[in-house]
Amino acid sequence: MAAGVNRADLLQREGVYGAQTYGDSDILGLEVAGEVTAVGNEVTGFAVGDRVMGIVGGGAYAQYARLDSGMAAAIPTGISFIEAAAVMESFVTGWEALAHLGQIAKSEIVLIHAAAGGIGSAAAQLAIAAGATALATASAGNIGNVLSLGAEAVFDYQRSDFEAEVVDATASRGVDLIIDFVGGSYLARNIRSLAPGGRLVQVGLLGRDDNAIIPLGVVLHNHLRLIGTVMKSRSRAEKRAMVQRFTEQVLPMMGQVLKPVIGAVYPLAATSEAHRRMEAGGLFGKIVLTDFYR
Repeated sequence: MAAGVNRADLLQREGVYGAQTYGDSDILGLEVAGEVTAVGNEVTGFAVGDRVMGIVGGGAYAQYARLDSGMAAAIPTGISFIEAAAVMESFVTGWEALAHLGQIAKSEIVLIHAAAGGIGSAAAQLAIAAGATALATASAGNIGNVLSLGAEAVFDYQRSDFEAEVVDATASRGVDLIIDFVGGSYLARNIRSLAPGGRLVQVGLLGRDDNAIIPLGVVLHNHLRLIGTVMKSRSRAEKRAMVQRFTEQVLPMMGQVLKPVIGAVYPLAATSEAHRRMEAGGLFGKIVLTDFYR
């Protein structure tokens, strides 16, 4: 019924992944929302007609997709298919970065970059739900939107230096955890923005720059941790474990304290327009494809 659009789809379309394959299909698309039309003999907990959302290793941009039941979750009551298509990649990745890898704790201060995006907007909500204080970066046009999610402060990444802003916001202490989707020149500033014992979880490379200087002296002196993660290249077992953690710890809050943010909706026939919109940037929330049967 609907599928989320992710930056990995753009990269695959451009041939960035080359001959690498990640599971189910060479067709684009990593997350789906729809109705179960058939189940395999080993499937438990799902039946034909159930409303489900899930993560696939390709194939979401199609009228039918094969979904591993271990990477599926029931769509909560009150959540539409379009909203559900904006949940899994964003909230599963966001929770993995914050809780499992970043080990977020109550009363900590978290800095979330690109907080207006699909995963960033999910991470901001998740951090606040976990009892942390959220600082964020976004474009000027999205500062109000990210503040509406509950962020304590949002810095315009185009006009201000987030490193200096963090110094002011934390009285020079630094933040406990950073979730970054940009990379490149952000790396050194991120490391200098961490409090002693802080963690940096690198989720993506929006700037497509993987060459960065690491101030190792700061890393060593302050006992910092740098952790890299990406959903697409994880094994099937790892993805199942991530979805299980999400289902147990986050799904009960979905539709209540947590809500998917929809930035734009396009029919499947206009997928090229959806990709151009993502490439243009500046959107608040997730892009979703729908109208698969027209």
